[in-house]
Amino acid sequence: MSQPPGARRWPPRPRVSSRFYKAHGLGNDYLVFERHENRGGAGATWCATPENVARVCDPHRGVGADGIVVVASDGREEASTHMRVTLRMFNPDGSEFERSGNGLRVLASYLSSRDPTLEVVDAQVGGSEVRMRVHGQQSGTFDVSVEMGPAGIGSEAIHADAGLFAGDRAPFTMSGPDNTLLHVVPVSIGNPHLVVLAEPSSVDFSEDRFAPLGRFLSTHPAIPRGTNVQLARASDGRAEAYIWERGVGRTSASGTSSCAVAVALVLVGALDPGDIVVEMPGGRMQVAVDASFDVRLRGPVESIMTGTLEPGVLATFEPGS
Repeated sequence: MSQPPGARRWPPRPRVSSRFYKAHGLGNDYLVFERHENRGGAGATWCATPENVARVCDPHRGVGADGIVVVASDGREEASTHMRVTLRMFNPDGSEFERSGNGLRVLASYLSSRDPTLEVVDAQVGGSEVRMRVHGQQSGTFDVSVEMGPAGIGSEAIHADAGLFAGDRAPFTMSGPDNTLLHVVPVSIGNPHLVVLAEPSSVDFSEDRFAPLGRFLSTHPAIPRGTNVQLARASDGRAEAYIWERGVGRTSASGTSSCAVAVALVLVGALDPGDIVVEMPGGRMQVAVDASFDVRLRGPVESIMTGTLEPGVLATFEPGS
């Protein structure tokens, strides 16, 4: 499959176990599969080709999810509460992407469910390293934070073409659907985001307004790698946002989107640095943004199920390379 100009080149698709774990963060659900090499050759496997990933994520023909996390352990010292892993992440349309805050936190809940003594997970994902902390769990709900690192800001951060945004500093302006004028902040949280700012008192802050923005901006031709999109505003000292994820569409919540929204609102002076509550349709996330725009994400993860893809389903999959 050819890639569009400017698209990132990913390694060959991995083979993974047929066993899975499913959990969600505020309704944003992910499946965790282990890379086949972890299983010592035992058990049924499948190749995470775009078509196979899309089938697994389909809510009617597969398990159903907003994405898939494939994990391989890089080792752990005996009796240590610290683990290192390598991750690959895939959207429900089969495309691969850099990182997901909720996907990372779901992965941490999976590892913690296997070993309750685990406290810290360092993950290599999308060309960088992030640290997750499991603060505790009760009745299948995990409290997990992710140190997302410093945010990038500006057109280069999301690989946008020069000239797409007008203005010397954020918020920038650009043309939206039907040539409407949008005030935007491009932000990278290890993956690209375009935060569309709304006035705090706007009466047009709604999913109906947001849907055409998400469709238009997420696949904008001047952003060759695509972008996640948020409609956001500051209200009573907190952030409010609607989310459109690249390769997914509308989602009830998103970890990296929460971070991008908090960074954008701090950058334009709508909120002060510090601990920020971000409200989305699915619920609330806590995002800490310091004066250097270093970001930490924290919130609940609820485990849903474990299971195994049936042999009959696997028999219909592409063989892969």
